Amino acid sequence: MHASRIIATLPLDRALATPLFRQLYAAMKTAILDGSLAPGTQLPPTRAFCALLPLPISRQTVLNAYALLAAEGYLDGAVGKGTYVSRAVPAALAPPAKPGLLRPLSTRGQGVVTAMEQVAFHRSPLRAFRVGMPRIDHFPFDVWKRLEARRWRRPDHRFGYGDPAGFLPLRELLCVYLQAARGVRCTPQQIVITSGSQQALFLLSTILLAPGDAAWMESPGYRGASGTLQANGAQVFPVPVDGEGLDVAYGAAHCPQAKLVYVTPSHQLPLGVSMSLPRRLALLDWAARNRAWVVEDDYDSEYRYTGAPLASLQSLDRAGCVVYVGTLSKVLFPGLRLGYMVAPPALAEALVQAKAVVDRHTAIVPQMALADFIAEGHFGRHIRRTRDSNAERRDVLLRGLARELDDELVCGPADSGLELCAYFRRQHAEEQVSQAGLARGIELRPLGHYADPGASAACATPAGLLLGFAAIPPDDIDHGVRVLGQLLRGR
Repeated sequence: MHASRIIATLPLDRALATPLFRQLYAAMKTAILDGSLAPGTQLPPTRAFCALLPLPISRQTVLNAYALLAAEGYLDGAVGKGTYVSRAVPAALAPPAKPGLLRPLSTRGQGVVTAMEQVAFHRSPLRAFRVGMPRIDHFPFDVWKRLEARRWRRPDHRFGYGDPAGFLPLRELLCVYLQAARGVRCTPQQIVITSGSQQALFLLSTILLAPGDAAWMESPGYRGASGTLQANGAQVFPVPVDGEGLDVAYGAAHCPQAKLVYVTPSHQLPLGVSMSLPRRLALLDWAARNRAWVVEDDYDSEYRYTGAPLASLQSLDRAGCVVYVGTLSKVLFPGLRLGYMVAPPALAEALVQAKAVVDRHTAIVPQMALADFIAEGHFGRHIRRTRDSNAERRDVLLRGLARELDDELVCGPADSGLELCAYFRRQHAEEQVSQAGLARGIELRPLGHYADPGASAACATPAGLLLGFAAIPPDDIDHGVRVLGQLLRGR
């Protein structure tokens, strides 16, 4: 098609927010790349070009579009010689790709993008009984805002590229806190700040496991952890959980070749049990003898409502095989995306280097603000306030279940955490109950959501639900309990 006819059809629209010279540039680039304006085609002088366009524009608009196209190599020209489509542009480019991927993902890529399919991402407003959510309205955002603003007012060299391990004053403060609150044995040099515990789990599975290596995973258990293991090519072996926690003897008998164990010993997700001391010692002994790593996910250990928080598994480790993973999402607020790892000394530097590959370092100002938040005492006060608030809401839920559903549900351990496991006394289909709950405005997480599809019968868990309470106002908890009672009784 002749150049003048192409120019006359270029789409321009004054109603768009995009400047006209940008519209003209994009339309001409498309015409060049699809071959409508072939290499070597001479373009009209700018005044004549303006006259050909479907709507009147200034000559300067055309000059601006020409200049941008020339800078990117689409046009050639010189004063007195005219302007041409560059002959360096191929005459025939590949046709535009059809919707979808041009070529399939790699096996590893497919594993990564499907790793979190079983993890629920909530986009709807908060409602009973959402799991995994802290009480965000309890957080002192006014204090946090002041602390961040103070840091922004005093920028210094630390606003440049920082240590991949994280802001040193924050690591020093976390070290003191973890030693006092969780019995973790560490130095600041063993702590690596991450963008949440999920990044920590991904880094650990990446550098500690080769494709095909076996890893024990609690079943039922946190699917976000099994997802990261599978994304990195590990062979996930489901190990049953009972009243004492992970069944170490079962794992040792059926998968002795495992290179890594993922465990939530202080408060197992979703059953809520705490790992007994004999099981803890057996796991550490097995890992030391088999040169395996143990990843201890201590995701909500701060919230224990009867007695002091339990000591960490890491505090018993004498062989340097436990990596302690913590998150601040449950203590502060999930949107902060701050977590940490405490690595054995021999592993710490490798994790720092791996962290640098992923994102160089975690955002510095939130780390600075958190360090100030801890140092000024706000962190300890916030934990105490939220622990009391959570305990009150847990009690509201327990009273409501006892009053309305004692004949339908039996509760699991309720001494810690942000949610409560409840088993059906009678036969109910978990998914049907869950879907019926959504239709009535409440969220009911089936325990089957946490089961590994490939697990053996030994990992079978009685049917039931996981009910979150920490973020739910008491009136909404009572309402949710009444609705759940109606559902289970078929009303």
